[in-house]
Amino acid sequence: MWDLSVDSTACRAHQHAAGARKRGDLQKESPGRVFAGPRDHGLGRSRGGFTTKLHLAAEQGQKPMSTVVTAGQRGDSPPFEPALEKVRVPRRGSGRPRVRPNRVRADKRYASRKNRAHLRRHGIRCTIPDTTPPHRHNIPVGKLTGILMNDRG
Repeated sequence: MWDLSVDSTACRAHQHAAGARKRGDLQKESPGRVFAGPRDHGLGRSRGGFTTKLHLAAEQGQKPMSTVVTAGQRGDSPPFEPALEKVRVPRRGSGRPRVRPNRVRADKRYASRKNRAHLRRHGIRCTIPDTTPPHRHNIPVGKLTGILMNDRG
């Protein structure tokens, strides 16, 4: 049995690591202007400064199997597939590396139809909570009790 957990965390870059100058007038771009860099850069811009988001696929023993770095303002769901596709577990002896876990666990930030379809296509079971509110399942029962109460005749 081989299980993976997928999650992400945001890391703030220190002002000196992000290329900030002590004197703002020497800075190449004005401090007030937001620069939208290429999507493959790992630094994102927000009101709090530069941030980076790390998306990890880890084994249940907390061993990291793959890492995807994105800009901090990007969502969690889009890098789900690249994080899974980078996983390679070498076999003992010869043979192709294992690339499909038996089960993937993630929180509800990853509960998109696209992610679930990707897992289904590859025959991977998933444990991802549903995003629908719990009271939504009670609506048909509530309608039925209302109909029955009106037809007591």
